[in-house]
Amino acid sequence: MNEVIDFEFHVSLPLLVNICYGGKCVLPSDCGAPGLPLKAVKSLSGRSLQWDVRGIHGLERPSRNMKIALEPLMQAETRARESLEEITDLALEFGRLSMEAGASAHHAEDIAERVALGLGAERVDMSIGYCSLAVTISFGHEAITRICKVGPVGVNERLHGALSAAAARIERCEMTVTQARTELTATLRDCSRHADWLITLGVSVACAAFGRLMGIDWRDLGPIFLGAALVQIVRRGLALHNVNPFISAATAAFFGSALCGFGARWVGSPTAATNVIAPVSLLVPGVPLFNAQCDILEGRPSLGSARAVWAAVMLIFMTLGVWLARELLEGAH
Repeated sequence: MNEVIDFEFHVSLPLLVNICYGGKCVLPSDCGAPGLPLKAVKSLSGRSLQWDVRGIHGLERPSRNMKIALEPLMQAETRARESLEEITDLALEFGRLSMEAGASAHHAEDIAERVALGLGAERVDMSIGYCSLAVTISFGHEAITRICKVGPVGVNERLHGALSAAAARIERCEMTVTQARTELTATLRDCSRHADWLITLGVSVACAAFGRLMGIDWRDLGPIFLGAALVQIVRRGLALHNVNPFISAATAAFFGSALCGFGARWVGSPTAATNVIAPVSLLVPGVPLFNAQCDILEGRPSLGSARAVWAAVMLIFMTLGVWLARELLEGAH
């Protein structure tokens, strides 16, 4: 006989039952299990519940005085909310790291959303600013909002690609929060920064190649190589001391251009005035300018404008450093 009986819970009942409340049915495997769905836990937090005994094999009709404890259910609700908080924090961390690695707003949002959905969230809403990142993650009637500060934005395509791949694995493999955090830790470990000397070498070679594309003679590549190396060393040293990035760019451009100019004059280059431009090409904010254009075209004018302004100011200070170096060269001539 199918019958629905009203009663209050007072004892734990780890059985496979249909519990109905407010017209909604859930099917928990254990009233106190940590894996109880958040929707079910939310519906079980009221005072009176209904027991649906239809189709439950081997279950006797409960008496009207039957009591089942709400404590395990409330504990499950607490654990479920803590799990939602962990999902929110982890998704926010993925988004922040992507932004700091030089990803566009679209890519950062996509990475964070894939992580949250892969961990069980139903809905993800993000708000991305130039210096902040906010995310709201929902599951059923529960929602949690977190906001964090975005650190200095650089260019790390290796880290960006690794974060995107990790987010895809989390979404595809249905990992737990603990497994996903382990995945993030392994990603950061595998994408550690290269040695400073190797970065300096690569930057110097790239600037020398750029000078060659500008039509500079082969004998002028040596001064450009040394000037670019000095630019990288000065910029790195000032960054470690948290110097303003615009002041750092102007200072690095001045020393690098001055060294390149004096070197080009020493080797007898007829294009010494042009050579001072090549060593500072590494300071050109190409990725921020590209991301600014993408953000504006994708409907984020505030973020795109902020990035464009930052890049423009960086170019102004870089030009200032080169101009001061040329004035020094002309004064010493």
